[in-house]
Amino acid sequence: MEHRYALTVTWTGNTGDGTSAYRGYRRTHTVTAEGPPELLGSADHTFHGDRDRWNPEQLLLAALAQCHMLSYLHVCVDVGVTVTHYVDRATASMTTEANGGGRFTEVVLHPEVTVADHTMVTAATEAHHRANELCFIANSVNFPVRHVPVVRTAS
Repeated sequence: MEHRYALTVTWTGNTGDGTSAYRGYRRTHTVTAEGPPELLGSADHTFHGDRDRWNPEQLLLAALAQCHMLSYLHVCVDVGVTVTHYVDRATASMTTEANGGGRFTEVVLHPEVTVADHTMVTAATEAHHRANELCFIANSVNFPVRHVPVVRTAS
């Protein structure tokens, strides 16, 4: 089955002279799609962007963390694990090259999961592996996505 997604990215950073000079324009833009609110984007501050807006690198990291979480919650339902809390403080590493290009070299997800009962801890921990296999975004990138989960019980 094929799924299609559509959105619009609109550059809002023309300060009057377009891209006539590298430092003469802003990297600001909006991302819109039918349904959700407008997303304000820019380049990373290192690349002359606006710190108060989301940058593509953050959004890629967010997509990986979100996809893993959603896949994980699905797997937990399938294996009978009741998750009561989930938070992930994800990190990413990226390198840049002398030619101006670059790439992500690794993403590490740090999910902290709370489950309803201590008998679920092992299955909850193992569910991360299956969630990684199911995650559409993780299956689409060419760098490692590692997981360092912590599972606790509610009591």
